[in-house]
Amino acid sequence: MIQLGQYPAASHVIAHISDTHLLSGGRPLYGKVNTIENLARALEQLEGSIAEPQAIVFTGDLADLGEPDAYERLKALVEPAAARMNAQLIWVMGNHDERPAYSRLLFGEESITPQDRVYNIDGLRIISLDTTVPGYHHGELEDAQLAWLTDVLAAPAPHGTLIAVHHPPIPMPLLEAMGMLELFDQPKLAAVIRGTDVRGILAGHLHYSTHSIFAGVPVSVASATCYTLDLSAHDRVLSGVDAGQAFNLVHVYEDQIVHSIIPVGDLTEVTGQPAAGWAQIEAMTPAERTEVFSRKDSPFNTVEAASNG
Repeated sequence: MIQLGQYPAASHVIAHISDTHLLSGGRPLYGKVNTIENLARALEQLEGSIAEPQAIVFTGDLADLGEPDAYERLKALVEPAAARMNAQLIWVMGNHDERPAYSRLLFGEESITPQDRVYNIDGLRIISLDTTVPGYHHGELEDAQLAWLTDVLAAPAPHGTLIAVHHPPIPMPLLEAMGMLELFDQPKLAAVIRGTDVRGILAGHLHYSTHSIFAGVPVSVASATCYTLDLSAHDRVLSGVDAGQAFNLVHVYEDQIVHSIIPVGDLTEVTGQPAAGWAQIEAMTPAERTEVFSRKDSPFNTVEAASNG
């Protein structure tokens, strides 16, 4: 595919998936949500897209109850898809995960210590940082973890660093109840990150997509593949709904990062052009493309306007 805009292709493409919440036996979450089917559909859409991710980052709550069989089912579904896409799998602990089963089944070595790891994706460093607290749903980072992170970030990576966590270090203005389950003592993390080569923070936990800035670094929270939260339900403390599931694609450029939200599920196309049209586009000069596709009264745009009513 030729370059049509001002920007060259991204140096890195990362898929960002969160909050799968699988249960043992593949049973539905709350007796209603088919988490296996939702995740399978997300992976199918990712694999069928033009993204070609170099890594797939899962930002926590992989299993709803930390059950060993849930992790086995996760691996059976995700690992073959990642292998077909030639993508590195990066797991992150969530508050619903349990360190012993998580570490044993995903990494082959059982541990109760924080699950912090560093990955090198063609010069882009991705740090999986464990913000979980055993026995609790809020997040914290131990002083030893912050010291470790300081050491890791002391030397910059060729393409910079992304930090992947479960608990996002941002305000949640439409979901105040989640403030009780946020990442505690966030200024400590900010002090470690500020001024380093960290270019972005990927997170989950909230079950809706949102974006912010933390210590001068962009934060992107991916929605969930299991269920999402209705932020317009003013008469509820929390309202989980079986709708709006999504995952993100992260495109890394030399001096910026683009996060794109991909809805999961069957979609009804109301307008569009077949992929065969690329041959015609590539055969045109830049000036011809401007006249055909940008000019409002071109045959292409007047036909489109008529067909769209």
